[in-house]
Amino acid sequence: MRRDALELDGTPLSSPYRPPLSLGDVEAMRLLLAGGSVVDWHKAAFDTLDDVDQLLRLHLLEPGDPFDDARLRYLFTEAVAYVEEYLRLRVPPKVREVADVRELFLRASDVRGFRRTQVLSCMVLKLMHVMQHLEAADLRLRMPLSDNALLDLAARRIGAAADRMRADGVPLVAFYGSRKTRTSVITKLLCKRDDVATRVFDKLRYRVLVPEPEDLATALTWLVRHLVPFHMVVPGQSHNNLLDPDEITARLEPTLRDAIQPLVDDPVRSEARTNEFSGETYRMINVVVDLPVRLPDHALPAGPQVSQGRVVHVVVEFQLADVATDQANEAGENA
Repeated sequence: MRRDALELDGTPLSSPYRPPLSLGDVEAMRLLLAGGSVVDWHKAAFDTLDDVDQLLRLHLLEPGDPFDDARLRYLFTEAVAYVEEYLRLRVPPKVREVADVRELFLRASDVRGFRRTQVLSCMVLKLMHVMQHLEAADLRLRMPLSDNALLDLAARRIGAAADRMRADGVPLVAFYGSRKTRTSVITKLLCKRDDVATRVFDKLRYRVLVPEPEDLATALTWLVRHLVPFHMVVPGQSHNNLLDPDEITARLEPTLRDAIQPLVDDPVRSEARTNEFSGETYRMINVVVDLPVRLPDHALPAGPQVSQGRVVHVVVEFQLADVATDQANEAGENA
């Protein structure tokens, strides 16, 4: 299996990364650990426009960029039209006529005001998410790039993020990637019940090793803030039997804990997503995401168009573990 290696110095850091957690951070990490769908959410968790901008940048949409602003407005307009024309719901002016689409994220998070405004804002955001996914998939089918070229773009983005992760003080022992070859994919399909290539979610896989178990939440915090858009987790494909979401919730200010949305699925006790190629004692956090990758202009079939965007998605699996757990995973029945 091809490996894009980035072995990191494990020397203790003088300024460790220990940011206070927001409600949005905790909600995002719980979603990743559960492998759930953001479509099941009833509210968002954005406090400021800076929070919104952070998420948009993870999706490679730069606030203030004319093309990206137009792309966001296009998705918003299409979503509102769907609600009114196909769902036959009246969208109030406070939502339909919003001057800055980013304000919609704040209204979807505000449960203090008129409930209908919050609910419809949330609905429009979900539709924007679904439409972006569909159009990105269509763009990927029409682009003149091979899968390997697209994986190269994703690997470069992740490699740059790994460098920043270390520079920001996240305690890391190693951060390395591997890429399945064609023969590896064929062999895996022969051993799986699902024998369709589109169901192979680990063609591009990265392993993140941290020194201690308590560093797992720190690494996850950085990832959801700087690399992985939480709403791009592939529903039903994450597996976690290493970090209980309640441990993350406990780091949140007590006054905010009641606002946390319940998980649809229990990621720690679920037995349906265990790895059929590993032993029963194998412990790991596996997160499968559709990572946004921006195409160069020459790879856009008809040039830059607001209706198609410039971003496609690459499925990436992230595995997180502490050193002791990783060593145990390589011993006994798991070896």
